[in-house]
Amino acid sequence: MLTLRSSLLRSAAALVTPAAAAQPRVHLSTGPQQKHKTFYEFRTYYIRPDQNTAFLKLTNEKIHLRTAHSELIGYWSVEYGGLNQVFHIWKYDSYSQRAGVRAALAQDPSWISEYISKAMPMLTSQYNEVTYMVPWSQLQRPPQEGGVYELISYQMRPGGPAVWGKAFQAAVTAHDAPGYGKLVGAFHSEFGQLNRVHTLWWFESADQRAEVRHKSHHDARVVAAGEAPPTAPVLSNHTWTLVWHHHSDQSPVILQ
Repeated sequence: MLTLRSSLLRSAAALVTPAAAAQPRVHLSTGPQQKHKTFYEFRTYYIRPDQNTAFLKLTNEKIHLRTAHSELIGYWSVEYGGLNQVFHIWKYDSYSQRAGVRAALAQDPSWISEYISKAMPMLTSQYNEVTYMVPWSQLQRPPQEGGVYELISYQMRPGGPAVWGKAFQAAVTAHDAPGYGKLVGAFHSEFGQLNRVHTLWWFESADQRAEVRHKSHHDARVVAAGEAPPTAPVLSNHTWTLVWHHHSDQSPVILQ
């Protein structure tokens, strides 16, 4: 049986909104089912503890310089599961597009002088991973504004979705039902740590997430879906809850 080891999160809503800014509205950038060539880059930045507030404020003010070059799916601040971290997802239609974006950023004087030159000294390290949506998953919008997000990472047996796909889909979709969480998307790694799969979930609140976890332990349907045959995924213990806010459909930003 699949078992979960998880840790919960803090809301980033307490992080920084300019006083004159409009009331923030939660939104997930998405569209129709993507072609296979479309991929999503997961980026995690580890921030010096004494610079966490300053980094979030700077990013809040300057993220528009980055989103001018490519599409941001979401930008989260982690509360539980890894302190002083931010996690963001970027969408690309091809590797050549990503290469073009990186080249353009390197030549963008505003991006370099107003953000990168100031942000880099605030970080201790960075990590990125290229992922694709698993075949049966589509990127979904959260059902309402606000809430919290949880990213769960699984270490799978080698072989790809052809090996573990059906069992994993049954286990995940059993939780993506009324009374449980909302699956925003399921992603499998291409570059980074191999044989890794991530599920991104939305919940109304951290308390609702805790109630759902308790409920699932006594739900025969969910328990049965989690029964793991020999080729099913092996679950890792890397679990985060993340929150993303932005001001408008055009300019997603984190709040502080």
